[in-house]
Amino acid sequence: MDPMVRLALAWQQFFARSSGTLLSLGLGAYLVWRGRSIGTHILDWLAACVLVLSLAQRMTRRLSRLQPRNAARLDFELFTQIGLLVYAIVLHLPGDLQGPAYPLVYVVAMLAAAFARPVAAVASVAFLVALETALVWFGIETEPLDLALHAGLILTFASLSLWVLRGEINRVRRLSRERIDGELSRIKDAARSYRLVDGAGRDLLVGSPTSQRLSPRGQDARDVERMLRSSVEEIKLAVGFALDLLRRSLNLRSAALLWLDSSTGNLLTREVSTELSEVPTGPVDPGEGIAAAALASKKPVCLSARQAQRAAILCPEAQAPTGLVCAAPLLENGLARGLLVVDREPAGRLSAPEQELLEAIAGFVLRAVNNERLFVQLQRAKVEQGKLYRAVDLLSEARNEVEVIEAGVSSAREFTAFQFAAVTLFRRSERSHEICAISGVGSEHLVGRSFKHNGGLVSMVVANQHPLPYRGDYDPQRQVVFSHELTPPEFPSLLVLPLLVHDRVLGTIVLGSEERHAFGDSVRHTLEVLARHIAVSLENARMMKRLEDLATTDGLTGLLNKRALTETARQKLLAAARFKKPLSLLICDIDHFKRVNDTYGHDVGDLVIKGLGELLRRVKRETDNVGRFGGEEFVVVCEETDLDGATLLAERIRSELETTTFHTPEGPLRVTCSVGVAQDGLAGREWETLFRAADEALYGSKRAGRNRVTAWNQSMRGAA
Repeated sequence: MDPMVRLALAWQQFFARSSGTLLSLGLGAYLVWRGRSIGTHILDWLAACVLVLSLAQRMTRRLSRLQPRNAARLDFELFTQIGLLVYAIVLHLPGDLQGPAYPLVYVVAMLAAAFARPVAAVASVAFLVALETALVWFGIETEPLDLALHAGLILTFASLSLWVLRGEINRVRRLSRERIDGELSRIKDAARSYRLVDGAGRDLLVGSPTSQRLSPRGQDARDVERMLRSSVEEIKLAVGFALDLLRRSLNLRSAALLWLDSSTGNLLTREVSTELSEVPTGPVDPGEGIAAAALASKKPVCLSARQAQRAAILCPEAQAPTGLVCAAPLLENGLARGLLVVDREPAGRLSAPEQELLEAIAGFVLRAVNNERLFVQLQRAKVEQGKLYRAVDLLSEARNEVEVIEAGVSSAREFTAFQFAAVTLFRRSERSHEICAISGVGSEHLVGRSFKHNGGLVSMVVANQHPLPYRGDYDPQRQVVFSHELTPPEFPSLLVLPLLVHDRVLGTIVLGSEERHAFGDSVRHTLEVLARHIAVSLENARMMKRLEDLATTDGLTGLLNKRALTETARQKLLAAARFKKPLSLLICDIDHFKRVNDTYGHDVGDLVIKGLGELLRRVKRETDNVGRFGGEEFVVVCEETDLDGATLLAERIRSELETTTFHTPEGPLRVTCSVGVAQDGLAGREWETLFRAADEALYGSKRAGRNRVTAWNQSMRGAA
């Protein structure tokens, strides 16, 4: 990039980042310059308008939900500009720095100390003190003692605000955060026990890390949390209504839903309808008392009189006597999910209609939970489907292997959180694997490394076409990912997915997570689908690359073909003319090539052509372009090379070919070549003119006896 362009971009970026700070300093200098005269000139009102507009913009950014990258700088700009506005008001009113409006400065210092980032708060208070010192120094008459008193009070009020008000704000924020976290934890626990999410609560709640929820794709996580909260509340309302209806219909004292928590194995009280002021909510051991009897028999169990008093779950004996306790299990596919427990004070048994109503309510409660579970599953499928659609769109936009790999890893982060990702490609002919991409700190040295097909996880996944390890649980002491020499960082969870296209494995994608059990069944299935899409896109990118190679390269030598080299040469000629740089053209032709074909055959002729192509590829510079124009003729485009430099290159090509020996069935063979050289500024600026000049120089080499280099000059025009 041109240094002037680089400098202009750097200055533009600096000004964009520092415009607010520069504005604060500039307006502060203007305020000091104007002093008591502030508000008496049109420039004062113009500066005031600029200040108010800047304040409005920064206040909007400060109050927005999306935090800027450099929040401390924004706080400094905001509070210094508020201070400038306050000082302008103070100077405009009677009394100057001794007037009744001056305490507003203390308010600004307190607000900056309370709400700005610590660094910005200190810088803002220092700015206020420096501004007032400058005002006094350059014209505002006041006693030095008053200036020192004002500075001391500013620092005192700022310190008190920092210690008291900021501490109180932080305390309120902490309490609010704890209350919100507690509510979310309660919803997660309820959702987990109702099996709305998996055991880790990850399927819907933490499919992305918390930090990602603030990103655009984190909108899905927030929507899912709202949906999950809605489902838990819907279950709560439905169950609460059913329990209240049951309690009133059977004249019960209490009715409660006890749900079996899969993580602890205990029965937890989820919903209660009762006449009592307080009901025990602690866990109930499912292996004891009436709970064990009901769960074991899978039928309602009722106890009365003294047995009921001893088996009371909802009302201890010390609180009130219990005459009847009944527990009805909630069965799902023959498995107990919880208990519906009721009690009442009068002794006796439930009648047949009452028991039928109890069982009906138990079935209703279970159906309510199942309905919400089905709703959550449908919503989850909808969310996952949307993520897959976005992933497919992203992959469809990729045009090469690098873009496909980047899009694939980025899409995988939509479904689960991981800290390490690697993509390997399988070279079937060599029975080896290449690590072509790595995402993860400390693993960059693995990129480009290869390893043989072995007994590691990557090799086994390629051989079996199935994800490994089982359930994503990785043991680095017993399992090898790549090879014993090439090892990724150690993670408790790791998953290797095959990249399959029509039952053919292109390679693997390796994901590692610091979270245990990060790759559950539902996540793994989705990642398998994504891996297939990545494999298809990767195969398409390879096919596109092959088509481009076929369209632009010569099949025998691998060099550019005539069409591709002509297009490249035209572009380089335009660039050379624009930047006033020299460009030269070489045309190489093998001498007496027809005699080689007639004597040794076309196979040997192809061998000679390939040999010259390899020689040209070896001696050219990175900026040069080489192409085969057909038959035994080759063209070299030399960028930023004058006629003398191109002639030296042509002479090197000629001499190296002359000393090269080709081994054939009929014995060793040596050939020579003739080269014509032309420079664009001397022969012409157009491609056709330059090519014709180089061809005329080549014709001059042929006429002069071959095996020589000829540079074009005006006397050769029209000689070809």
